[in-house]
Amino acid sequence: QVQLVESGGGLVQAGGSLRLSCAASGSIFSFNYMGWYRQAPGKQRELVAGITRGGNTNYADSAAGRFTISRDNAKNTVYLQMNSLKPEDTGLYLCNAVHPLGGRTYWGQGTQVTVSS
Repeated sequence: QVQLVESGGGLVQAGGSLRLSCAASGSIFSFNYMGWYRQAPGKQRELVAGITRGGNTNYADSAAGRFTISRDNAKNTVYLQMNSLKPEDTGLYLCNAVHPLGGRTYWGQGTQVTVSS
């Protein structure tokens, strides 16, 4: 019922910027938590940035200072502004959301981000 669709990924050179979007559908409720995870070749999925319904944010050390997460609660949409991109930022970025009723988690299919040197 609930679906998350990511967009905004692409191929960029080091130092460039991208803005990722994750649109949630199938729920009239605002998610308690929404976040972005990265899955890179040879590495396990890791949290890049997260944001609560109240606006509290957290970032991976590798993202802090360069990435900014934000959300529109009315639209159940989360964004990730990525600046000063580095090759190590490359990976499949997956959107995650936690529903306020029961705490069920949902995942999108991901959007690919590739940063060339």
